[in-house]
Amino acid sequence: MRLNRRSFLQMSALAGGGFALGLYPRPWAAAQAAGGPPALSPLAFIRIAANGEITIMARGPEIGQGVRTMLPMLIAEELDADWKMVRIEQADLDEAKYGPQFAGGSMSTPFAWEPLRQVGGAARQMLVAAAAQTWGVSAAECTTEAGRVIHKGSGRSAGYGELAAKAATLNAPAMSSVKLKDARDYRIIGKSKAGVDNHAIVTGKPLFGIDVTLPGMLHAVIDKCPVYGGKVKSANLDEIRKFPGVRQVLVIDGTLATERVVPNEPGMEPGVAILADTWWQAQHARKSLKVDWDYGPGAAQSSEGFAKRADELLKATPANTLRSYGDVDGALKSAAKVVEATYAYPFIAHGTLEPMGTTAAYKDGKLEMWTTSQTPGEGRGLVAKALGLDPGAITVHLCRAGGGFGRRLMNDFMVEAAWLARQAGSPVKLLWAREDDIGHDAFRPGGFHGLKAGLDAQGKVVAWRQHFVTYGDGAKTAAGGEIDALEFPSGRVPNYGLHSSAMPLLLRTGWLRAPGANAICFVGQSFLDEVAAAAGRDPLELQLELLSAKAVPLPGAENRNGEDFDPPLNPDRLKGVLELVAEKSGWAQRKKQAGRGMGIACYYCHLGYFAEVADVSVDSANKVTVNHVWAAGDVGSQIINPAAAENMAFGGVIEGLSHMAQEITLVGGKVQQTNYHQHPLLRMRQAPKIEVFWRKTDFPPTGLGEPTLPPILPAVGNAIFAATGKRIRTLPLAKSGFSWA
Repeated sequence: MRLNRRSFLQMSALAGGGFALGLYPRPWAAAQAAGGPPALSPLAFIRIAANGEITIMARGPEIGQGVRTMLPMLIAEELDADWKMVRIEQADLDEAKYGPQFAGGSMSTPFAWEPLRQVGGAARQMLVAAAAQTWGVSAAECTTEAGRVIHKGSGRSAGYGELAAKAATLNAPAMSSVKLKDARDYRIIGKSKAGVDNHAIVTGKPLFGIDVTLPGMLHAVIDKCPVYGGKVKSANLDEIRKFPGVRQVLVIDGTLATERVVPNEPGMEPGVAILADTWWQAQHARKSLKVDWDYGPGAAQSSEGFAKRADELLKATPANTLRSYGDVDGALKSAAKVVEATYAYPFIAHGTLEPMGTTAAYKDGKLEMWTTSQTPGEGRGLVAKALGLDPGAITVHLCRAGGGFGRRLMNDFMVEAAWLARQAGSPVKLLWAREDDIGHDAFRPGGFHGLKAGLDAQGKVVAWRQHFVTYGDGAKTAAGGEIDALEFPSGRVPNYGLHSSAMPLLLRTGWLRAPGANAICFVGQSFLDEVAAAAGRDPLELQLELLSAKAVPLPGAENRNGEDFDPPLNPDRLKGVLELVAEKSGWAQRKKQAGRGMGIACYYCHLGYFAEVADVSVDSANKVTVNHVWAAGDVGSQIINPAAAENMAFGGVIEGLSHMAQEITLVGGKVQQTNYHQHPLLRMRQAPKIEVFWRKTDFPPTGLGEPTLPPILPAVGNAIFAATGKRIRTLPLAKSGFSWA
């Protein structure tokens, strides 16, 4: 995807009426489609009470990444607020008022960095103007500090609460005229702030989507076919209706797309919905539900069959060429040494701690929803289409989510809840069971890679060929399984070929944290380590050499500059984090030890640069202990909330380690895994010591959701090789004969 960010969320003058900050009435999504996003104006985001308490609206979905704290910090900094007086309130969905309200692609920071600071700066100027008029002095003579306007010449000062009413009557400055602070003067940005929800979380206050309760609400579960695309032929519905607390039992015919490449939003899956007074009553009745399913064509699919077909495709001529330059065949033929390997990784599920669910209430043609969607605007659009409603008749409240990781980018659970609420005639809270969440996920697609690299007599890489076998139809790839033509080391070796072939798939796939990169980094960085070993070279030295090579440009890539969603790799930034992590980990001083080794890997994705080193021990039973991880990141000039940033980096490492043990397999079209015992998360006792270091560079700040994760997989795999001499070419670890200690 190429999403142009130029002038994203440009600011405009304050629209009148009260001291609450707002937007022109042009929805963000529609404006984006029309060629440009709407201009923010500072009346929707800030309320100031007479006692000086400041309420700042948090516009984005909070899925654990910290935006409910971080985005208001941007506004509060330029407002020059006293953070102790700031209260955060979650905004409902209203992109015509707040701009983009989504959580994905590590874009919250890039999309907010300048616009939200301008919101705060414009409000501060209004307060200064109000004070200057009150005192009869020039606004230029006034300063602000911690929620007060100060006139040093007369010694007068006033709190923002005293000035708010008058400020609300003034015209707002043009956003282009708002002077933002020098970074040296920051009092909030760059200082660690506790999450605004921390106290509510640890004291068990209702906060998450799973906590929503409405009067007269029914609880719903949906039993779906264990094979994707299967439909209900018959079921013991009358028997289930007799269970205690059960109010309704409904057959969902579904609107499922069963194409050769399943869309990421394929529609509602068929199934049987049980609505009861409590969720436990609905789930208890479900255990006695007997459904005769028509499994459909999906029953012919199996993981074993996919692996066999992938092996055939890897041996055949690739169907597609994504990038090719130089003479790969000639360079491989004349190379002093050729390194060849096949890598594979499986489907995996998102496994969010809070399963999918939404609460919905339908009355008189209007719908109200409480959801944990990462893309609530898209979800509302899907619901409107499914129910034949005007989007304006749908109110969406954003609830905190117990994890997202990309799963909540897809909004099937919103459509299901809305449909059930209209059918039931009463509010409905839909909550998937854990088994539903894992068995009916939008899975990270698996993949298979055949690689060859040629080395000259000096151990330099002279050729690289990669054949990627994934799922899709022709050149169209299943959601979440894409690879970019600029995938490193594309353009950094003199002869290069990146090719792909695809297998049809009747299964829903989607984007999982660091989409594509979470697996492709494992392949590329592991194979580079393999190439370095074959050349008798330090893998760090080889990486730095490739990054120092003059790039071979991709035709058309000259337009992919820093204003684009995914500008090309900046080699100096990736070299910078590699050198930093090598220094902090003592890479140059590492020693060879039987059963213990260090591995290094790096990656650039979602505008962020990360390098990681893992120190790993492997015992005689091939039990792996990750002792220590060092991570170095470059996400621009500012780390807005250092404590949250460190937590995000920790989380990326821990999740990546979890990925190394996870697998979703199909037998007869049925997902074999049902819960965490078969799709495990890393245990606390298995978590390594993690240290995170930042390299600040002169670039706008970017997000941390994605780029922290990918390097940990190859770093650990490479460390296992250093410890044992055995390569990790297939995930999960168990497929390579290893497991976590």
